[in-house]
Amino acid sequence: MGEAPIAGFEPVGLAGRCVELAPLSPDHAEGLALAVRDGELWQLWYTTIPHPDRMKAEIERRLALQRAGSMLPFTVIDKPSGRIVGMTTYMNIDRAAPRVEIGSTWYAASVQRTSLNAEAKLLLLAHAFNQLGCLAVEFRTHFFNHQSRRAIERLGAKLDGVLRSHARATNGTLRDTCVYSIVASEWPTVRAHLAWRLARPETKIAGDPG
Repeated sequence: MGEAPIAGFEPVGLAGRCVELAPLSPDHAEGLALAVRDGELWQLWYTTIPHPDRMKAEIERRLALQRAGSMLPFTVIDKPSGRIVGMTTYMNIDRAAPRVEIGSTWYAASVQRTSLNAEAKLLLLAHAFNQLGCLAVEFRTHFFNHQSRRAIERLGAKLDGVLRSHARATNGTLRDTCVYSIVASEWPTVRAHLAWRLARPETKIAGDPG
């Protein structure tokens, strides 16, 4: 038996104009397997994105972490079409602060470099700061995942530092992890910046696969 969900971190659905973040469910396995084939995302060596054949196991892994109280996973849905296009999570939940990391994120190639990522992050940040009362929200990515680093920086997050030889990648190489964060005092400015970008339909905002 897992622990009860951390107070305030129960599964919740979030929705904006172009994206819906639904609590992850085993029922999403088929749609997620289709989404990850869009761009063959599991072949990116600097990320840990599930192969479509292992999607059910990945869903169960994330739901097990949810039951343990350390993760709150979401399925990302393109709202106009209703199509499942990826996954994202609150992870490394620290209820003492409180503080969370937004990570384990990937999007189908067809929705990368669109406003979907920015709106998804806006929804997650707003919930973290406004409803959960977080002092800070963290983002982590591989040093060589330049697409993800650019996307995080465009959100307004600042680089806290680089954890050298922090982990081992799936291909056996050592991973240097870039750690970014947005603190509560920065949230009003970040929110205004993201709202401005989302109001400009011609603006392209990079997605961040993982």
